[in-house]
Parts: sequence; structure tokens; C-alpha cells
Amino acid sequence: GIGCSSKTPAYFLSGSHSFNSVHGRMPSVATGANLANRDLIYIGISGDGDTASIGLGQFAHVVRRNLNMTYIVENNGCYGLTKGQDSATMDTGTPNKKGDLNMYSPIDLARLAIEIGATFVGRSFSGDKQQLIPLIKAAITNGVFALPDLFSPCASFKNTADPPKSKKYMRGAKP
Repeated sequence: GIGCSSKTPAYFLSGSHSFNSVHGRMPSVATGANLANRDLIYIGISGDGDTASIGLGQFAHVVRRNLNMTYIVENNGCYGLTKGQDSATMDTGTPNKKGDLNMYSPIDLARLAIEIGATFVGRSFSGDKQQLIPLIKAAITNGVFALPDLFSPCASFKNTADPPKSKKYMRGAKP
């Protein structure tokens, strides 16, 4: 993708082959690479904007095809590069930067993946490494399509105690 999630390969995957694709089109790029070499491990990293908005059709079809890849969604409910605009995963009633409440129902990517037929779906908080590391390892070694949907708070635009995807909310939330 092109949002905040697009920096993840630079931070964590320096020993791998990685590149950015067009906004919302990571599943097509991963599918093409997988067709060229099925022996590699494929990890796609995308944001909630890439996945639940412009890339929703691509997401649905990569799940349906059960491509051997781990599709990590860094889900913060907003477009950080467009100054906090609500994404399609933002919870109803959550205030945006201007204070306006989101009136739309959120798209729940984990539930959608299960409905389409994904056999490995998990959800975690990016700040809980004791839960996150085993989840990602299990997803990568799964051998078929795996979706870790990771709540990854936007420190710039969704950092109040109220929104369910905020850091303060997640730190105070009970398991």
C-alpha cells in the first residue's frame, strides 16, 4: 500500500525482498509473485484503507482463492496520510479529527474473511508483543491464506482514550 503500513517492510523486513504496490492492489502483486515462484513465503502488509476501501474487491478474491500468503492488516480506522480521514473500518460513533462522529457501520475484515472462507483469522493489538509474535508466526507457517488483523493505533490522529482503535483504549482494555 501507500499509507503508514507501507513503511513496515523497511523497518522489519530488511532481509527480504519487498516493494510497494499501487494503493489497494497488494493482493494482485502477491498473486503474480506467487504464480512465478510458489516456494517463497508471501507476506502482504496493508492498511485498513488499502484493504477495506479501494482494495476490498482484491481482498475478497485473495481470501476466496486461498492464496498461500499471510495478509497482515495494520488497522487503525483512519487514513493517516490524509490527516486522519475515517477509513471503512472506523467504528460507528467515533470522533474524527474535527470532532464529527462517524455515522457509518464499520467493515469488520476478520468477520468478512471468515464469511468468505478463510481458515486462519486472528486479531491482536500491535502493542502486545506477547500475543502478536505467536500470532504472526502461526499465520506465516499456516501454509494457506492467513489474516492477522492488527489494531495499530494512529498516534497522530486517533490517540484519545475513546476510540476502540486508539492506543490509550487498547492499553486499558481488558482481554
